[in-house]
Amino acid sequence: MQPDIEAIAEQVFTALADPSRRGILAALASGGPATATDLADRLPITRQAIAKHLALLTEAGLVTAEPGERRRVRYRLRSAPMQVAQQFLAALAHDWDGRLDALKDHLGG
Repeated sequence: MQPDIEAIAEQVFTALADPSRRGILAALASGGPATATDLADRLPITRQAIAKHLALLTEAGLVTAEPGERRRVRYRLRSAPMQVAQQFLAALAHDWDGRLDALKDHLGG
């Protein structure tokens, strides 16, 4: 497996490990691009906590910051890193399927 794919997948999995970050991603998925203030109005998280989570999500490539009106930054979902993580999981599943099939054949089942 390519090291860059594994590194991207690791960042995605780290980002998704936190329920607050998953909530932010879900809010962006359902409501479209939003500012940290918009998200704080919709979620039971402070604006400061949301800003910290958005920084990590941006670093993982799951959201992108776009300049908005009156110097407000809006955050938009990016699907590319999630697709890389899905490819990583699919490759792992394929490897396991092959090993399980070989074991099944070996055991005569």
